[in-house]
Amino acid sequence: MNTERLIEQLARDVRPVRRHGVARRLAVGLVCGAAVSTALLLLWMGPRPDLAAAMRGGVFWMKWGYTIAIALIAALATIRLARPDDAGGERWLWLLLAPVLLLAGAGVAELLGAPQGMWLSMWLGHSWKSCPWRVLLLALPIFVGLLWAFRRLAPTRLRAAGATAGLASGAFAATVYCLHCPEVSALFVLTWYSLGILLAAGLGALLGPRLLRW
Repeated sequence: MNTERLIEQLARDVRPVRRHGVARRLAVGLVCGAAVSTALLLLWMGPRPDLAAAMRGGVFWMKWGYTIAIALIAALATIRLARPDDAGGERWLWLLLAPVLLLAGAGVAELLGAPQGMWLSMWLGHSWKSCPWRVLLLALPIFVGLLWAFRRLAPTRLRAAGATAGLASGAFAATVYCLHCPEVSALFVLTWYSLGILLAAGLGALLGPRLLRW
């Protein structure tokens, strides 16, 4: 059998992939995982008592703006890396500099407007020891949802795909965690939220070659 006949027979029963099929499948995994993470937060930690009032203030949306921006950028990179040709997924990650620098600028402005004796408390807040680990824990259901999505996909750079999936999971988990967290300092969010997100990305990079193999 010549090569052309072999390729023709192998491709005979292959169904065409619907347009945006990769993005749809990853979105389903993200939404399902985020729903589990939200339920976990509500049952375990509960929403902050003043959530309705907080959502009318700028600090809450500052936190959500930061975490959602990272989540969307990481999700775009994950969509690219879920394909066999990967289509330059890492190039999207340069966009992460924008939310990081904006929040860093807000943090510097906060420090300049506060007495130096308050700087440490602004940085540590009341929950710096638990915040990154809670974000990591809430990221696990979302990461599992993305692993389910990858079962029908064909990534070839498994560590990079796992890292971006973990990054997206951590950022979406941090978005969910905002419903509970009462911290108001941009410096706190920049440090401890980001640490939780990076822990999730590191876990994804570690597990990607093992769990995304096909």
